[in-house]
Amino acid sequence: MNNENKKKAWEAITKAGDFLKDKLPDSPYHPKGRNPYAHILVLIKKKFGCSYKDIDDENYEILIKFIEFLKKNYS
Repeated sequence: MNNENKKKAWEAITKAGDFLKDKLPDSPYHPKGRNPYAHILVLIKKKFGCSYKDIDDENYEILIKFIEFLKKNYS
């Protein structure tokens, strides 16, 4: 992914993480609370098989839509 798209993707991830702060369900694996930023990054890696930085530019829009999906469907 080119640098401009990486910056935009990271901005979308941080905005979604900010939105999800204190909204993710409690988990016995995270007694001090869940990290919404890590949650998003793990799900991106699970779906795409790589870090958001390594996603091809042609899949950038799909990544952004996926981040928005995660933001809307967090429970």
